[in-house]
Amino acid sequence: MTSFVNPVGIPAKLENVTAEWLTQIMQARFPGIVVQEMEAVFLRNSHTTKYQVKLTLNDVGKAAGIPENVCLKANWAQFESQGICRLEARFYEDFRRLVAFPAPRSFFEAWDPRDNSGQGLVVMEDLSIEGGHFGVSTDHMGVEEAARAVASLAKIHGAFWDSPVLHAADWLPVSMVTAVDAQQLHMMYSFAEANHAMPEYQAFLPSWIKGDLSRLHTVFDALVNFAQHKEQGPWCLVHGDSHQGNSYLRPDGERVWLDWQLVRKGRPIRDFTYFLLGALTIEERRANERDLLRHYRRCLIETGAQGVPDDETLWEYYRRWPPYAMQAWIANMDEWGQKGMHIVERIFVAGEDLGTVEALGVTF
Repeated sequence: MTSFVNPVGIPAKLENVTAEWLTQIMQARFPGIVVQEMEAVFLRNSHTTKYQVKLTLNDVGKAAGIPENVCLKANWAQFESQGICRLEARFYEDFRRLVAFPAPRSFFEAWDPRDNSGQGLVVMEDLSIEGGHFGVSTDHMGVEEAARAVASLAKIHGAFWDSPVLHAADWLPVSMVTAVDAQQLHMMYSFAEANHAMPEYQAFLPSWIKGDLSRLHTVFDALVNFAQHKEQGPWCLVHGDSHQGNSYLRPDGERVWLDWQLVRKGRPIRDFTYFLLGALTIEERRANERDLLRHYRRCLIETGAQGVPDDETLWEYYRRWPPYAMQAWIANMDEWGQKGMHIVERIFVAGEDLGTVEALGVTF
């Protein structure tokens, strides 16, 4: 899908986000719309900005179905974001707009490919007024809810399973080929070093990494090589950062997935593994991972997906994917909003249980 270039730019600073500006940028899609007032409700400025506002709209805006309460998402924190806000805006425009999908509803998206900042804007539903639950890393989800969550991931993966729309999206990064994936550990290594040195982490890390964090580079590079050259099967849309803290449970029980900033063209086991290893306790995962993987595969087939790898093939892929979660979570800093030490323990224990290092052909 080729999208138009909006003649109105997205400001770099929050102080310039006004009702007048929002009117101007939205008129490219909704001629005659006027945002008469914009009242600030809540602001969260981290590596991206989530700005909840209450809008007073004219009749054109109301007829367009835009609600009073919306969330504006962009990069007004002026954080070096690697273009993730533009990527998320394009996801909502080129994918979410096309199908019913376990992701928030969007009412307007914009980006300008001529703008080197990588800025993008999404005007989406304000989930906070629904009365549901935003996931956090410390939630105890349990096996039954995890089964419902992997079913929702299957809906994501099945929606554009090996589809022409997916393959036509030449702007969409390929999983584990794009540098943000393949070089992620290098980019975040200083944070990983800080956590690795803590006695609390040293208490549970396996022997191969306990005294030498740099070995994680070898293991992670082996996963990158596997994903690029050996993993087989049809392509699909993957969320890319599918931990439970990036999800929201609606009051009716539907789980939707948030923060589509690492969306990729990839293969589905990346999302399944990343979610499952963090969401379940060690004991829950040991007792249920094979059943949950079979359940996930059945749900994926129910979407109409063809050529889904068999159970044993998916299991062998699952065994090899923990290093992505290892490097992502050992570099997580609690002050960013998601507490992570217990998840790091779950992931590294899983790697030992599954024989991940050996499966990837790495010896120390």
